[in-house]
Amino acid sequence: MMGWADIFSETYIVGFILLFFRFAALFLAAPIFSHQNIPMNIKATMAFFFAIVFYPSMPPLAIAINVPTILLAILSELMFGLAIGIVLLLAYNVITFAGGQISFMMGFSMASAIDPQTGVSMPIISQFLSLLGLMILLSLNLHHWLLLFINDSLKSVPLGGFLMTEDLFTYIVHATSNMFVVGFMIAFPIIALSWLADVIFGMLMKTMPQFNLLVIGFPIKIMVAFVVLIAVLSASMLILKGQVQEAFNALEMFF
Repeated sequence: MMGWADIFSETYIVGFILLFFRFAALFLAAPIFSHQNIPMNIKATMAFFFAIVFYPSMPPLAIAINVPTILLAILSELMFGLAIGIVLLLAYNVITFAGGQISFMMGFSMASAIDPQTGVSMPIISQFLSLLGLMILLSLNLHHWLLLFINDSLKSVPLGGFLMTEDLFTYIVHATSNMFVVGFMIAFPIIALSWLADVIFGMLMKTMPQFNLLVIGFPIKIMVAFVVLIAVLSASMLILKGQVQEAFNALEMFF
């Protein structure tokens, strides 16, 4: 039980700063919290608020109090939050990668807009699936999971004591390859039917030269793609849900 004198001691002040950077890095990189529509000053305020909330459960600081050690500890906390964000984003980005493949097959690759979540330009199908996926993350209470994870990490990963391990690098490489595989798997029904439609249109153009592909073929191809997208949308969201849950469970490697 800490007293008022301990709260304002040098050790606990440095610990509070490190706790603040742990939350700040999380809010900069993790899905939901890293949304570009959330102003940076709001994110900083949230990090400061949660640092105050979790301050009583903070364990005693186990590092030396000097400038080089404190700077290395701050860098360690930033790496900790960024690593969590990378692991979860690799699982979340399967849906945006799938949306990019679907947009290309539908001929919508040039129809892009600024994604409000990431602040980058992406095809409209990717943006639609990304926003739908964001609602799935909110329904999973991922933001609550992350806060509870930070609370548990205070006991297992001391402030300023996080190090990148070989297992973490191996998992990130595996998750990156898995993102492309699962994303292609989600988009495969639409890709396959688009290829089939191209074959059929090619045969029609050979047998009926008057068949205008631009006038008739592309609208039919887009209509078929939208019908298939609606049919597989719920299954795609279930796959995304499973990927995010698996990625969150993989965060146990930090302990």
